[in-house]
Amino acid sequence: MKKLIVLMLVLLSAATLSVFAQGVPEVAVKPVVLKMSEVHAEGYPTSLADHEFARLVNERTNGRIQIEVYTGGTLYAQETGAIEALQVGDLAFARVSASPVASYVPALNAIQMPYLYNNSAHMWAVLNGELGQKMLADIETSGSGLIGLCYYDAGSRSFYLTKAVHKVADMAGLKIRLQNNKMMVRMVELLGATGVTGIGPNEVYSAITQGVIDGAENNWPTYQNMGDYEAAKFYILDQHTRVPEILLGSTAVLKKLDPADLEIIRKAAKETQEFEIAAWAKKEADAEQIVRAAGVTVIDLTPEAFAEFQSKMAPLYTEFGAPYMDFINEIKEIGKKY
Repeated sequence: MKKLIVLMLVLLSAATLSVFAQGVPEVAVKPVVLKMSEVHAEGYPTSLADHEFARLVNERTNGRIQIEVYTGGTLYAQETGAIEALQVGDLAFARVSASPVASYVPALNAIQMPYLYNNSAHMWAVLNGELGQKMLADIETSGSGLIGLCYYDAGSRSFYLTKAVHKVADMAGLKIRLQNNKMMVRMVELLGATGVTGIGPNEVYSAITQGVIDGAENNWPTYQNMGDYEAAKFYILDQHTRVPEILLGSTAVLKKLDPADLEIIRKAAKETQEFEIAAWAKKEADAEQIVRAAGVTVIDLTPEAFAEFQSKMAPLYTEFGAPYMDFINEIKEIGKKY
């Protein structure tokens, strides 16, 4: 009996030594899965950038952090809903327009004023410069529960109409569909036209063909995608506004991560900016090519005409831009190089 007990102890010791010799098996670490909301469809420039952001984060954290991208508004149909979800920690990331974010950082209103930028290069010099980066950083310190990670391009908005416009006087009496935005309504009023709100994006085409409105305003991709170019065959390249997109993070979610991983996320987001700008440029060029091939008349305003459109905005800048005039003047000063 004693010999049997001794033999069992020897075998047990040998088995134990064997386990230690082979090493303790690794325990699989469950990845952190974070959700991201996008209202645009798959293939849209911002959606492509969202997926690139997710890819970079997954790659650089060795799979510790995985971002699931939900496009087409499948998580939140409205950007305001996504922002609210970020604030309470129900969502990790969202791509939204800068417009609703201005509710938390009012200075962002300054970068949305009509006829403010000379061109795209001027806007990006502002956004990637000290002023734009400070506004982005201010989102995080605003107490909103949001983190501004980077800007994305959304192009410029121009008028598309049923008649040619070469100067401000040509705008007189036109009825133009607008988003429900007081500043935009005031803008067309100062140009001699009438802003019409309450018409949905999918209703613009029929409203033009039925004579309810004389046109609308938007960027090249929307003008083409919605088929509005078939109803309003004059695209007036006045580029009255350039409102960027912003990639937002949730403070409530991201503060739980390791600081090193959060830094990876911040850097990955910054890197996707150029990716999205390139994707937007391609989308914009493709849309422009389609509408030009369809016989649309594209009108480039002369420098004198553009200056006339700009000058008409003086009352608007007083009414809507007064609190941000320091920022606006700084943006104009930067514009002297472009």
